[in-house]
Amino acid sequence: MSAEPAIAIRAESPDQPEVVALFRELDDYLAALYEPDHNHILGVQELLAQHVYFLVARRGGDALGCGAVRVMPPEAATDSQPYGEIKRMFVRPQQRGRGVARALLEKLEARLLGRGIRLATLETGDRQPEALRFYERCGYVRRAAFGGYEENGTSVFYARRLG
Repeated sequence: MSAEPAIAIRAESPDQPEVVALFRELDDYLAALYEPDHNHILGVQELLAQHVYFLVARRGGDALGCGAVRVMPPEAATDSQPYGEIKRMFVRPQQRGRGVARALLEKLEARLLGRGIRLATLETGDRQPEALRFYERCGYVRRAAFGGYEENGTSVFYARRLG
């Protein structure tokens, strides 16, 4: 019996059909939890922007998950520091618990550090306890809204100092 292929995480284009299928899974999940105006997702065109770094986790040729980070300019809510905002983190449910999300997040954070950015932020929802636990286990701490987000009663904001 052969061993399962290793998981590879690489920068890829977000407009591939298999990646768009991941987005649909995530979007359907979020739509079942939140009102449309409480879902702060980036579309494919936004993920293709120059200031966004997008990763896909694969085993063999199968997409298991994805994540992105967009570099943001300094603002008062981040103590006038540029920061990276983690977006589109998703691992297919049947692939969870295998370290895929942590590996994705670590690569996104390393990308920020490589660009001299020492603050990672994110917004997630209060109806996703697995996401809240994951980010807290990874060292993220709750913070106030940033980046033009509003306190809406369902968004939970996190940050982590890198390096």
